[in-house]
This record gives sequence, C-alpha cells and structure tokens, in this order.
Amino acid sequence: MLELLAANMILFWIACAVIFAVLEGFVSGLLTIWFTIGGAAAAAAAAMGAPIPVQIVAFFAVSIVLLVFTRPILIKRLKVGREKNYTEQLEGKPGLVVEEIKPFDSGQVKVNGIVWTAIGEAPEFSAKKGDRVEIIKVEGVKLIVKEEKNHV
Repeated sequence: MLELLAANMILFWIACAVIFAVLEGFVSGLLTIWFTIGGAAAAAAAAMGAPIPVQIVAFFAVSIVLLVFTRPILIKRLKVGREKNYTEQLEGKPGLVVEEIKPFDSGQVKVNGIVWTAIGEAPEFSAKKGDRVEIIKVEGVKLIVKEEKNHV
C-alpha cells in the first residue's frame, strides 16, 4: 500500500511540474517556471522515499527560493516585460533645436526627422536655434529637454 502511495506521489509531482510548465507558456514574465522546478524537486524527494510533508516543503522551498532569488536576475538578462513605446524610446536621445526655446516658454526640437514642441527641464532654460539638447521625458506631445552634455 505504501509503495502504491509513493508511486502515486511521484506521478503527482511530475504532473504538477508539467502543469506549471504548460502554464508558463500561457503567461509571460517567468512566473510559473519556478514551480515546475519545485515540482521536479518534490518528485525527486518522493522517489527517494521522503515523507509527504518533506515533499511539500521541498516543493515550496525550491519554488520560492528560485522565484525570489533568480527571477529578477533572469528577467533583467532576458529583458522580459513590455517594450518601450515610441515616446519612451526618445528619453535620453539628442535633439536639434529648430525654434528657439526661451525661458518660461516653449520652442521646437527635431528628433528622428520629427519636429516636437519642447520646453526646458527648468523654467528658466533656454536654447538657441541649432543647439543640441537631450530629451529628459515626453509629457503628452511636448518634449522636456536639457542641455546636451555629451555631443561631439
């Protein structure tokens, strides 16, 4: 009877691992893959004859440790997540002032062939036509810019 239960627990944990692996295919962000590995660890514990409470601890311990400690590293390396939209991609890019930006007023900056309304990061910021600026962020349809420090 115990041998039957032990064999069933191995199959149970393998089934859990497979279910979490399939689930990972439907969700993004490396969320359930850790439970797949935890299921494999619990199946290994069951195969070695560990009692059910030890199998459960192995499942959760391995899953949670991997989730907490390796997920952030892999997400950063694999660049998992949403991609930046066009305006977010402009942040940090250089632009060319095509209409003077006066203190407490807007001007125009050309970026990637498109002319945008632009204001300075600080209200007293100014830039002359032909100056190069760096885009800090995009607010609505307006660029927030500062003096470019790294142009050649």
